[in-house]
Amino acid sequence: MKILDEFELGGRAVQRIGGADLCDLLDISPATLTDLKKRGIAVHLAHDSYDLRATVRAYAAHLRSTAARWGNEEQAESLTAARARLAREKADEAARRNAVARGELVEAAEVLRGWTEILRQVRSRILAVPSRVRSALPHLDAAEVETIDRELRTPLEELAHAHD
Repeated sequence: MKILDEFELGGRAVQRIGGADLCDLLDISPATLTDLKKRGIAVHLAHDSYDLRATVRAYAAHLRSTAARWGNEEQAESLTAARARLAREKADEAARRNAVARGELVEAAEVLRGWTEILRQVRSRILAVPSRVRSALPHLDAAEVETIDRELRTPLEELAHAHD
């Protein structure tokens, strides 16, 4: 790491440091350094040259300000947990949208409509059995056909009112 001491005419010493060395010292990426420079936190002197003391002070103030917004340690942990939960929720939502797009998930209302129609058809066909039996077996009297009809209707009624 190379730090150069320079004295300005005003007598204040300035320590110059290159961008790569400053990134290494502050443990930040070059993109973060560029962002800090744009926001006036990293004090840029010339091409690939920063004022070490002013930049470190401004960066420390920036970190203190950021930490103050988080509150105490418990609040910071809570915020971190909330951010993690939000990230999981976003991932779950993306996975759900992808499953819908692939046709792996369908709307519950759509499934309910489909099953309602199927069960309606089953009910209609079961209720048509007595008249088909009467046609196929003409020797049965009306009371016997009525018994068949009642034996088919009773379980259908019980199923219809099973959730009441």
